[in-house]
Amino acid sequence: MNFLAHLHLAHLANSSLSGNLLADFVRGNPQQDYPADIVDGIYMHRRVDVMTDNLPQVKEAREWFRPETRRVAPITLDVMWDHFLSRHWAQISPEIALPEFTRYARSEVAMVLPDAPARFQTLNEHLWSERWLERYGEMDFIQRVLNGMASRRPKLDALRDSWHDLDAHYDALETRFWQFYPQMMAQAKNKAL
Repeated sequence: MNFLAHLHLAHLANSSLSGNLLADFVRGNPQQDYPADIVDGIYMHRRVDVMTDNLPQVKEAREWFRPETRRVAPITLDVMWDHFLSRHWAQISPEIALPEFTRYARSEVAMVLPDAPARFQTLNEHLWSERWLERYGEMDFIQRVLNGMASRRPKLDALRDSWHDLDAHYDALETRFWQFYPQMMAQAKNKAL
């Protein structure tokens, strides 16, 4: 899962949106550095990542990537799941429009920004001002996201080319998303993530 899905699942679970978004920027045990609700959100994010990586639908989708891009398939798929969530948001979460959810998430995350790592602060400058969560629904933007990640981390240069794997298997990926994401939503609502 990427940013939108982590925020959405956190919202459904009544977990800290800040902690769930911050988790990728925190290493090791966060308990000495953050309040309990943020720590709980960080741990939820980590559990969601492990769970998602082990879903049969996600394991199957990783096999669809070519040998030269298979190494970055988990990252590419995380971004792609956000694409489907953004694209189908009105159906998935009809009680709150995506722009409204984005404003709500931004206000929640803003509370931790002053004490957050610099890289997280930089991410937030772009995430909100460039409307990433809403734009994830556009495949051109997904390609831009993958290219941006590859530019920032040369070891992940294969992300640029992984776009072709998404394009080649778009319909099958969308089907897999619908197979697992509603179940994850139900687990979040039941506080089982």
